[in-house]
Amino acid sequence: MKKKIAIIMGGYSSEYMISLKSGNVVHKYLNSEKYIGYRIHILKDKWVYVDENTQEHPVNRHDFSVSLKSDTLRFDCVFNAIHGTPGEDGLLQAYFSLIDIPQTSCDYYQSALTFNKRDLLSVLKPYGIQSATSYYLNEGDTIRLEEIVEKVGLPCFVKANKAGSSFGISKVYEKDKLLDAIEKAYKEDDEIIIESFLDGIEVSVGVIKYKGKTKVLPITEIVTENDFFDYEAKYEGKSKEITPARISKAQEEKVSEVAKRAYDLLKMTGYSRSEFIFVGDEPFMLEMNTTPGLTEQSILPQQAGVAGISLSQLFESAIEEALNQNP
Repeated sequence: MKKKIAIIMGGYSSEYMISLKSGNVVHKYLNSEKYIGYRIHILKDKWVYVDENTQEHPVNRHDFSVSLKSDTLRFDCVFNAIHGTPGEDGLLQAYFSLIDIPQTSCDYYQSALTFNKRDLLSVLKPYGIQSATSYYLNEGDTIRLEEIVEKVGLPCFVKANKAGSSFGISKVYEKDKLLDAIEKAYKEDDEIIIESFLDGIEVSVGVIKYKGKTKVLPITEIVTENDFFDYEAKYEGKSKEITPARISKAQEEKVSEVAKRAYDLLKMTGYSRSEFIFVGDEPFMLEMNTTPGLTEQSILPQQAGVAGISLSQLFESAIEEALNQNP
């Protein structure tokens, strides 16, 4: 019998439109011989199943079921395609764990940890995984511009600590522009991370569980027309994503080893896509995404394609991994 798969998409953050695109791609490429996919929109004002006629049916949040005219729809597994909260920060992972429904992304602790850039980098640092010099701010803190510049230098990056798709990020060249950048970041999160500028090749490394084994995908080099890999560069064609990356064998081996080590150290499952910048041959980690973009143009599907893994195979593997963990 075919498994019923709830493809959750949307979310509560600025990334919800991107998530809807990812979720629809999962629905499109899901292996129809094994699975029946159901599009579930999880939005701030409603949780609904959207059927093939675009009619909406409310989701019962008590047990994640859907009442239809002739039946009650219950799911065998959840495919998580939500970028940002509540799908990438551990909230939904904990919810599905409590009601005992398998889901394709990592567990709630790993989700919460990786979503918090400051905490992630702090946890990995003792294991030799390097990151940029950083300065932290929480909303309401006194802003000491001289202290910030003294620690991280200029130019620097001001980022929302818990946000994706480059929302709330600015590259700052002058001290008197810092306040505007901080205000922009606070619109996305009440925590900020300010990082020193690393001048080098930027790469993205996908690590997944595939057929029961941890697999590092071909590395992608990020070349942007803009000053950095911002929202416009990511989603509006202002960048080139080159897979495999034009890096040396030594760089490739080093960053692959670091990305896999981070994945294994954190006891990850599902997909991850980690961003690095090389300083010489040494990779410095920027962040790890645990529900990365899944459109045909997104980086992880590009990497899977170069590795000979189709979208259908990529999605099927994630579902089977989730089902095997919760037989």
